[in-house]
Amino acid sequence: MKKRLALLWGLVFLSGYAAARAEKAEVRRETITSGGRERSYWLFVPEGGPTGTPKPLLVLLHGSGRNGETVARPWKDTAAREGIVLAAPDSLDSVHWTSPSDGPGFLRDVVEAVRVRTAIDSRRVFLFGHSAGACFALEVGALESAYFAAVAIHAGALPPDDFATFDWAKRKIPFGMWIGTRDAFFPLDAVRATRDALKSRGFPVEYQEMAGHTHDYYGSSKEINRMAWEFFKARNLDADPQYAPYGESR
Repeated sequence: MKKRLALLWGLVFLSGYAAARAEKAEVRRETITSGGRERSYWLFVPEGGPTGTPKPLLVLLHGSGRNGETVARPWKDTAAREGIVLAAPDSLDSVHWTSPSDGPGFLRDVVEAVRVRTAIDSRRVFLFGHSAGACFALEVGALESAYFAAVAIHAGALPPDDFATFDWAKRKIPFGMWIGTRDAFFPLDAVRATRDALKSRGFPVEYQEMAGHTHDYYGSSKEINRMAWEFFKARNLDADPQYAPYGESR
């Protein structure tokens, strides 16, 4: 009986200890120099798990008028539970993501800065974007198709004039797309056209229209993040990542 009680208390202690460690992990602002500028990003590194074991990295691109913290915090619980490192850069102008100032070079610099701090699985670096960040993720995913393992977006599309960006892809990178049927900013026709442009070029696309859902990522982030991670976790690069430079200032 005493042995059973000791075992029970031991399990309770370990459970409480694990919970306390999880609570210690926080979303923190970090800075790097990229393109000759000081830039910021928000980092979350989950605690626990075997020391030195590489973890997947999820690069998060925020919506217009926001910053990286606002998209990193909704992902924190999923990341702590699944053992995912999060890196959420701030765009140079909070309203827009633009190239070359915000990427692909800046995003690569963020990934490499995170790699110095913690062990990440280079073949499982993913890109997620919401709204303005989603539009940029579509472009960067095509340009850096051999660097990122997969792309998932919520509420985003490209105009037809920009579909040619998909032709730059060296690899048929998988795309996951989620859109609300009542999104006031991205009409379904525009999102479907982007989906079809990807599919017609041979990209694997997982697409879902969320009935009654609006543009509000934050109110439905638990559900969206769950679906996005289910999409991500089954995917990885089948070779070491290859970054493609596009002449941006380094």
